[in-house]
Amino acid sequence: MLYQRSSHLFAEAEKVIPGGVNSPVRAFKSVGGTPIFVKSAKGAYLYDEDGNRLIDYINSWGPMVLGHAHPPVIDAITKRAQLGTSFGMPTQLETEIANLAVAMVPNIDKIRFVNSGTEACMSAIRLARGFTHRNKIIKFAGCYHGHSDSFLIQAGSGAITFGSPNSPGVTPGTAQDTLLANYNDLEQIVQLFEANPNQIAAIIVEPVAGNMGCVPPLEGFLEGLRALCTQHEALLIFDEVMTGFRLAKGGVQELYNIAADIVCFGKVIGGGLPVGAFAARNEIMNCLAPLGPVYQAGTLSGNPLAMAAGLAMLQEIDADAGLFQRLEEKTLYLEEGISKILTDYAIDYTINRVGSMISVHFDKQPVIDFASAKNGDNETFKKFFHGLLREGIYIAPSAYETWFITDALTYEDLDATLEAVQKVAKEL
Repeated sequence: MLYQRSSHLFAEAEKVIPGGVNSPVRAFKSVGGTPIFVKSAKGAYLYDEDGNRLIDYINSWGPMVLGHAHPPVIDAITKRAQLGTSFGMPTQLETEIANLAVAMVPNIDKIRFVNSGTEACMSAIRLARGFTHRNKIIKFAGCYHGHSDSFLIQAGSGAITFGSPNSPGVTPGTAQDTLLANYNDLEQIVQLFEANPNQIAAIIVEPVAGNMGCVPPLEGFLEGLRALCTQHEALLIFDEVMTGFRLAKGGVQELYNIAADIVCFGKVIGGGLPVGAFAARNEIMNCLAPLGPVYQAGTLSGNPLAMAAGLAMLQEIDADAGLFQRLEEKTLYLEEGISKILTDYAIDYTINRVGSMISVHFDKQPVIDFASAKNGDNETFKKFFHGLLREGIYIAPSAYETWFITDALTYEDLDATLEAVQKVAKEL
């Protein structure tokens, strides 16, 4: 495939945008080469500036669970735009989508809309601190909760040490209120609570991790977090920015029957527009201004275009009783096909999958946390990525990102993908 126009556009972008991109993973730094510039998308396909068609396995990093340019969503945005694009005042739409979200998701009474997953997680942490009157939080290495200062923390030397900033601009003081643990390691959480009595406001976790590749929770891990939070009167925050409305109507809470105290949303809930949200039961949410003392605001929060897109998306999901079964079956078909090919060619690999989230790790050992995710053969992944791209298949340009499957994919698309994997596997 030719990417002459993409290369030209990237060179132009680098002159006026840092690194040529507005989010770092788009720059192809971890896989090498020049990023693809998209011109349009429809259903399961991307169309780039050079006229190539690509079968899409990232789907805007998750939101396009029903496919690109899904007609009901596009119609809703178009109709709404004709009435005005922003008011900074309440609209009926906000209440409509709030009612639907509360009806779909277990254990929540109220929801507040913001503009991104980062905002949602940042606000959830502030709310947890305000509700508990405690300052410290626990997060897990390899879990990404946006780029707010509290979350840009690297691990200390042990379970009871503080983290340190892993980005300039994050202060040591901020880092000291963030405690680090390894994903799927309950014993570390026990130690952290013991070392910080009555100081921990919340644990925030991706209940199915997607930012070290797809990493599912081990049996008992989420249940253990729930029990420890209850025991120590801390809040359990599920970051369902990726998993919400994707793995089940009610997200991971429904999938695994585990109650979180605060849930964060993004991606699917916006129908592809910039939307985030956080939700909880009444006693927690009523701490938010203007009812309570915990301040949170946003000029464009509840934007009518975003609310229209999100409402249309949730209505489609809510009405489609077979959606999640179809996603499960399609993703399983892909998993089994890739597994057979890589096995036939004696390539070391591990495939992790939950529902429509899936990752191929080029290591034969189980991938259960960030440390084991880093053991993968990333040189092999680079060859795999570029080989698939050459064959018209677009996967995440990083070994540490999950793939997201869309219902718009046909079995013909899946078979074409497996044919491409077969070709590429011969070269690995």
